[in-house]
Parts: sequence; C-alpha cells; structure tokens
Amino acid sequence: MNNILLIEDDKLLGEGLSHFLENHGYKCTWLQNIKNIEKHWIVADLVLLDRQLAEGDSVHFLPRWLSNKAIPVIVLTAKVDVDQRIEGLMAGAKDYVIKPFSNLELLARINAQLRPLGESNILYESIDIDISARTVRNAGQAVSMTTKEFELLLLLIQNQGRVFHREEILNKIWGYQAFPTTRTVDNHILRIRKKLPALQIDTLRSIGYRLVKVS
Repeated sequence: MNNILLIEDDKLLGEGLSHFLENHGYKCTWLQNIKNIEKHWIVADLVLLDRQLAEGDSVHFLPRWLSNKAIPVIVLTAKVDVDQRIEGLMAGAKDYVIKPFSNLELLARINAQLRPLGESNILYESIDIDISARTVRNAGQAVSMTTKEFELLLLLIQNQGRVFHREEILNKIWGYQAFPTTRTVDNHILRIRKKLPALQIDTLRSIGYRLVKVS
C-alpha cells in the first residue's frame, strides 16, 4: 500500500482529501504544518504539498526535504501565475495542481506518478517477475510466494541499490496499524533468500536491507 503524505493547513480540505485517498486504496498521513515533517517524509511514497502554509512558502523548503529522500511531490496551490508554477517545478516538484481541483483528476495524477515505468516484467539475474500476474519464476521454474513476500520482493527489485530501514519496510508492506515487529521483516527476508538464492540482498546491521543493483 502506497503511503501519501498530505501537507495541508485547511482543515476541511485536509480531512476530505485524506478520506478520499484512503477510500481509493492509499494510506494517507495528513499534517497541518511542517513540524516533525522529516520523520513522515522518509516513509512516504508521494507528497501532496500545499504551497501556502503558516510557516511560509513551502516551495522554499522543498529542496532540503527532497535531499533527505527523493520522491514525487505534487504542489497544491491557488497561485495561478506561470512564474510561480515554474518556481515550484524548478524546486523539485513533479506536478502542479491549481485549487479548486477535481479529486478524481488529482487521483489520476497521483496514479501516474506512482505507476511503475517500463514493461510489467522485471528481470534480475535468473529471476523473472511478472508484476501484472504477480508471479515469480527462477530459471524458468515457478516460485510460490505469499502476498507479503511478493510485495517485499517487488519493493527491493524496483529500488535496487537503495537502503531500506526495517521500519520503512514495515510501514510500506504491512502498515503500522498491523503492529508487526522488525523481526517480521527479518523472517520474510530469510524466506525470500531461501526461495531465490540469486537475489543479492545485503544486510546492513542495525539499519535494514539493500538489494545489490545488477547491470
């Protein structure tokens, strides 16, 4: 389940939009200010960022937040001036939505930003993953995987070379509401390694895991 971070100080808009996104299959964390934003930013997959906040123009903070973790950012604003829109895009935003907007149009823009690029099949050494069919084959042989094992495998495969903290994996795959422990991640990694020995998964002590990128 993808996690969307919504930063919007308008209570009515924030409540309505967060409920809308959750009803359409996303986990949504809604903040009304930028206090403690870093801890939420690091576990988000996409950010919806209101431009005008009590702390000032949020675009000015955007490069620093993106340096912590580069993720798609869609700016929500009532500003219609072209130069101001360009300023937001130059700061690192991927898209710009003018208020008032259609929730369905915003949903389509979110889906477009989070849609995997390229073919539905991903190859890694002798492993062939069909994303659409949710199947895995190793050297031509079908490999049985649970739903969580497949989601964890896909997370690592689509982000080769990136380090994932155990807590971030928990949030992305299980969600905090399930109350799993970091040991859950370790056990699933162990099972995936046994089923797919060709995977080069590095263990970073006291941190998490990284799938070695193959050329």
